[in-house]
Amino acid sequence: MFDILVYLYETYYRPDACPEPEALARKLSAVGFDDIEISEALDWLNGLTEMAGTINPALESSGTRFYVSQEVDTLGSAAVGFIQFLELAGLLTACQREIVIERALALDESPVTLGKLKIIVLMLLWSQGKEPDALMFDDLFGADEDEDAEPRLLH
Repeated sequence: MFDILVYLYETYYRPDACPEPEALARKLSAVGFDDIEISEALDWLNGLTEMAGTINPALESSGTRFYVSQEVDTLGSAAVGFIQFLELAGLLTACQREIVIERALALDESPVTLGKLKIIVLMLLWSQGKEPDALMFDDLFGADEDEDAEPRLLH
């Protein structure tokens, strides 16, 4: 599913440039993606669109987000830390944070890898027609700690 999400991000500059779901499913199938993965990706994107439509940005909160134990268990400490980092750096609003958490919890995996969480953040921004700024872009596309990569230095 995540390969499809990355393909959509790379292929369609804006979400409104994507064809209708049936046509998109045919295109993805023609490119070589599996029908089950296509269905999962389109369902996940539909959930993203629905979630984004239900949140009112005028009700932005500046309070602290407390995670229940089920969320921490499902997301994992690396994902929770990364979400907090993005929010504290001003790169995600509280509403965007809630969408990221909801879409991560919609996955059937625990804990959510940092790489997949980064794709979720990227897809949220893409769906809202926003480009990640330079700092966020580096964090989204830099080396993941869950891969066999050298850790990045802060200086």
